[in-house]
Parts: sequence; C-alpha cells; structure tokens
Amino acid sequence: MTQVGDADTVTLRKVITGASIGNAVEWFDFAIYGFLATFIAANFFPEGNDTAALLNTFAIFAAAFLLRPLGGFVFGPLGDRIGRHRVLALVILLMSAATLAIGLLPTYEAIGIAAPLLLLLMRCLQGFSAGGEYGGGAVYLAEFAEDRTRGRTITFMVWSGVLGFLLGSITVTLLEAGLSAEAMSTYGWRIPFLIAGPLGLVGLYIRLKLDDTPEFKELSANDEIASSPLRESIRTSWRQILQVIGMFVIFNVGYYVVFAYLPTYFIRTLEFSETGAFVSITAACLVAIVLILPLAALSDRIGRRPMLIAGSVGFAVFAYPLFLLLNSGSLAAAIAAHIGLAVIECVYISVAVSAGVEMFATRVRYSGFGVGYNLCVAVFGGTTPYIVTWLTASTENAIAPAYYIVVAAVISLVTVLTVRETAGRPLVTA
Repeated sequence: MTQVGDADTVTLRKVITGASIGNAVEWFDFAIYGFLATFIAANFFPEGNDTAALLNTFAIFAAAFLLRPLGGFVFGPLGDRIGRHRVLALVILLMSAATLAIGLLPTYEAIGIAAPLLLLLMRCLQGFSAGGEYGGGAVYLAEFAEDRTRGRTITFMVWSGVLGFLLGSITVTLLEAGLSAEAMSTYGWRIPFLIAGPLGLVGLYIRLKLDDTPEFKELSANDEIASSPLRESIRTSWRQILQVIGMFVIFNVGYYVVFAYLPTYFIRTLEFSETGAFVSITAACLVAIVLILPLAALSDRIGRRPMLIAGSVGFAVFAYPLFLLLNSGSLAAAIAAHIGLAVIECVYISVAVSAGVEMFATRVRYSGFGVGYNLCVAVFGGTTPYIVTWLTASTENAIAPAYYIVVAAVISLVTVLTVRETAGRPLVTA
C-alpha cells in the first residue's frame, strides 16, 4: 500500500514554505515583544520602579500564553474537522492583525490605565491565535512527509521559529542603531509591530494556495472524520497528551531562556551593552539555524528518544556551570555560555515536535498534540521570562535561572523515558 503521506519534491517544498513562513511570522511577532520589553515597559506603565514595570511587561507576555490552550481547544478540533490548511490561514491572519494593533496603541501617558489593558487584550489575541499555529503547522508537515525523513520535515517548524527570532532581533537592533534613544522610545519601538501587517498578508497568500494533507483528505473521503475530535482525543489519547506536556517542559523553559530572556539578562543583570546582547543572541540563533535540521535528520537515523534523553541530560548537567560562565564578567565567556545553552536546546527541540506529533492518530492529531503542547506552553513557556526575572530579583542570585532549568530538565527526562520510539514508522491513521 502506498504511504498516504508521500509527496513529490515540488509539493513538499511548497508545503514546507507555507507552514514555515507562517510560523516565522508568528515568532517574529513574539520575539519583538521580548526584545522591546524595556521600551514597552516605559510606554505602557507609570514611571517609578523600572523592575516592576519590566515584570508587568513580562506578565503581559506570559498572559498571552495562558490563552494558548483556549486557542488549542478551538483551533485543534476545527483543524481535525474542516482541514489543516484552512485553520492555518485563519490563525496567521489573527496573529498579524493583533501584532499590527500593538504598534498602533496609545501609551499610558495618553490614555492611562487603558493602555496596558489594551496591550493585554492584543497579546491575548496573539496567544489565542498562536494556539492553532505551531501544532497545526507541525501536523500539516507530518502528514505530507515520508516516514524516513519525517523528523527533518516537521522540524522546519522549529527552524523557522528560530529564524523568526533572529529576524526580530536584527530588526530591533538596526532600529536602535539608526535612531536616537528618544526616537526609539517615542515611535521607533512601534515599527517592528507595524511590519507584521504586510508579513501576515504574504503568509496568508501562500497558505491560501496550499491544499490539505493526503491523510486528512482520505479521512474525509471515507467519512471517518471525528465528530468531536477534542472529546475523542482526551478519551483515547490522554496518556499521549500527558506525555507531550511533560516532554515539552524543558523544550519551553530552555527555548524562552535562551532566545527570549537572555538578551534582557545580558543588559540588566550582567550589565553588558545592548550591542553585546545583540551579538550573543545573534550567535545563538545562527548556531541553532545551522544545527537544528542536521540534528533532526540524525533523529531519522538513530531515533527520537536518544536525542531527547541527550538534550534533557545536557540541561540537567550543564545549566549550572554555563550560568556560572555567563556571570564570569567576560563578554566573550558569556557569549560562549549562551551558545552552549543554545546547542543543548537544539539537541532537544530538533526532535521533540516530531516525537509529539507522531504519538497521535490522524483523526485527533491536531487536537491531541495542540492541547498537550499549548497547555505546557501556557504553564512553562510564556511564564519563563517572568519567573526567572522574579527569581533573580527576589533571591539576588544571578544563577537562579539555572536551578529552574535543571528542574524542568529532570521532569522532561522522566517523561521521555516513558515514550516509545516513533522514528521511521508510519503515522497511525485511526
């Protein structure tokens, strides 16, 4: 029997582009919020306590992630009922509209308390739409991929996310280099958010040109689409949902420490220049862009579990010494430590999404993975910058984030040991 998920090279290239560009736009949108946190804090909260304003800014950053499970509950079942590509087109439209609106919001000085409330509303809309983006794109790629290269194909979602972070970092840095501090504070911070409008339209256009996956079309043709995918996924795949939650704890904690929090940590805690922070995050992103796809291809050969175990053990063992190196006082050493953390994160994230998606049957794949992934992101993803900022400030210990990483790594390692190997095997269709 011919594999349902097989696709010719041209079709697969279009599918990867369509899924990846939307994800890159999403993570560009999320990244610029993190990179512009200090400017947002100054514009949307009253003057006085800079640390409190920054914590409030990260709290709103985290609030968006609390809406992701709701988005997963809505868009996951919708994707299992009406098709993957239609939902992916809808979520990129919502995400880009919300990001564009942030760039147009009046400040606290202009409208008072309504400013942070509107910021919170737009961030929640971003989080709601993102609840259908990441898992949906991964499912879409999985159902087009060949068994022997599925890990590499799915991992274009992860790769494009890092690319979006890098583009966000470069955009913000170029603006800071080209504009005065006053100009950046008054209007320059808005520009990256305004860019989201045309970027979203490009992503929407590409996605509207795509067709649905062969596996979903076969389900539809055979009238086997689940009538209540969410209920069915919870009833039949509750174990897999719990495994995804546990497996993605270090995925999210590591990701948001390495790519979202450390630029701020470099400036506020380590007291390096913004240029030093930019060089470090750029180096970390470039290393990730180079490593992620080859590591994913390696997982197609040796399996997902060895890579997941290696990544979680790597964080458990090396997080503390790498944070000591970050705090050595040397910019070169700090950048090296940042790269080291990025390398460990790459080992894990290069296979985690593939392993998670492969756990579920086609009937409930979008719902099951979306629920597990987004619940984990809500608790351990968007909250990470806030928690590690609070830990560092309250304990007056710059190494505190390392402890949080170690605990997350142990949780994920224990979970990974319960997961069966899925590399190279056909997807479960029913």
